[in-house]
Amino acid sequence: MPDFFPKSSGLTVGEIAALTGAGPRSGVPLDRRIFDIAPLDMAAAADITFLDNAKYLDDLTTTRAGACLLAPRFHAAAAPPTLAVLVTSEPYRAFVAVARALFPAALRPSSLFGTSGRAPDAQVHPTARLEAGVNVDPLAVVGPGAKIGAGTLIAAGAVIGPQVCIGRDCAIGPGATVLHALIGDRVIIHAGARIGQDGFGYLPGPQGHQKIPQSRRVIVQDDVEIGANATIDRGSTRDTVIGEGTKIDNLVQIAHNVMIGRHCMIAGQVGISGSAKVGDFAMMGGKVGIADHVNVGAGAMLGAQAGVMSDVPAGARWVGSPAQPVRDFMKGVAALRRLVRYGGKSEGEGT
Repeated sequence: MPDFFPKSSGLTVGEIAALTGAGPRSGVPLDRRIFDIAPLDMAAAADITFLDNAKYLDDLTTTRAGACLLAPRFHAAAAPPTLAVLVTSEPYRAFVAVARALFPAALRPSSLFGTSGRAPDAQVHPTARLEAGVNVDPLAVVGPGAKIGAGTLIAAGAVIGPQVCIGRDCAIGPGATVLHALIGDRVIIHAGARIGQDGFGYLPGPQGHQKIPQSRRVIVQDDVEIGANATIDRGSTRDTVIGEGTKIDNLVQIAHNVMIGRHCMIAGQVGISGSAKVGDFAMMGGKVGIADHVNVGAGAMLGAQAGVMSDVPAGARWVGSPAQPVRDFMKGVAALRRLVRYGGKSEGEGT
């Protein structure tokens, strides 16, 4: 079986304890070296695993892992005597920190061709400006006047349009297209994403639909990640903006003029209609649909498949279609179940 991510030299248990702040159980071999990650039931002697859910306590007793990060409430659990137990209040967060240290190459797309610099068959316009340390893979296209910052990767088959500006330490995945856009630093755009194409703007009339010019830009701020085959349309009357640190999943559609705040989480198959605004730290489950010109307040959470047709207050928790506060939705579900159970009659009423 191929190993797609290169193994590092590993971390000792002592180094893991220092990295995560976890407390080693008495007698733990701090010099034991860990090379990989795995779940409790699949881990081997060179792997680290974690436990923060009582559902998996039985797996702890039989695991063959070399090390395990676990919550204090499980400290007295029956772990194998050979297991290097590391106690931490947030086992999964610590596990992620170790995974990031062991597999840094998995954090962003890398060159598919092992390119260093510009591949011979990449097409870079003479007026494009590339800083030192930019890698351009085969069959990538960089248009006239484009500017690309140091440490950025343009992967195979990606297209960077005229005058596009991309910051430093970015990764533009295979087959992605970036047009009419300004991209900040440390932005990751995964394979097949489409940034800056026409928004869906037409003026209906008796003779057909008249196209509305989409003449603005997409602005993607620092530390944003955009998933595979996601689409972000450029603006028509104002820029489409994706705020700093926001993470967008695969297959998300963001329409023209949309403004997304900072550090939002937007899951797969979400659709956000034109001119909607989303506040900082908002979260949306898969298949959420947001109508045009709707405002979603900061910190709001929208459940999967929520149909949002009116403004959502800051910090609200809404679900359902049409979307509504969770408590109201659950009351409606309970009432419907009573109606089905008793055939429209109240409880205790005879048949």
